Amino acid sequence: MIEINDMYKHYYIEEEKVPVLDNINLSIEKGGFYSITGPSGSGKSSLLNIIGCLDRPSEGEISFNTRNITKYTTKELAIIRNKYIGFVFQQFHLLPRISVKKNVELPLIYAGLDRRSRKEKMEEVLEKVGLLDKMNNLPNTLSGGQKQRVAIARALINDPEFLLADEPTGSLDMKTSDSIMRIFLELNKEGTTILMVTHESHIAAFADENIYIYDGRISDRKGKVRDEPY
Repeated sequence: MIEINDMYKHYYIEEEKVPVLDNINLSIEKGGFYSITGPSGSGKSSLLNIIGCLDRPSEGEISFNTRNITKYTTKELAIIRNKYIGFVFQQFHLLPRISVKKNVELPLIYAGLDRRSRKEKMEEVLEKVGLLDKMNNLPNTLSGGQKQRVAIARALINDPEFLLADEPTGSLDMKTSDSIMRIFLELNKEGTTILMVTHESHIAAFADENIYIYDGRISDRKGKVRDEPY
């Protein structure tokens, strides 16, 4: 569970204060599937980055699994990210010169896991996203949808409780986007909490609940939105 209370985020450009998020109060329940929508520049990605411990609020508090992490050190936040959170981005962020399996294994290599355990886990997550037969391919031999599935597999390699996705279908066609969302639905059914930034209404409709942000504020918290969109 993630709790955000009276949270503000701002930056300074020279000496001018630039507000980004304004008095955010939000509860993210375990096992939920949330979409975050709103106009470009409204603060969607900034909110996701703070929830994902990639950034800090300027004011307010954030709790993660009942622990107040507002004043955690950079190292402590990194531990939270590595242990509990997986990230999926619009541009995939795959390393082009190493194979699919090496891209997926990378977080486990950094974690110091032995080769046999890495191989078993890598094969498990690639099978989950339907790409076990592509594990020796280089990323440039894959389609956009396949690259995103590799990115999802990499995000799942550490068994995260929370999967955070920033425009995960933004560069994909509708059919491929739907296939990616079906993977998200299955992961959510298995218990993974999902928070997804999107500007596409038909993608947001896959979520159980939508968080709408306008000009840095949560201006409309809608209830259940999923009604078997496809």
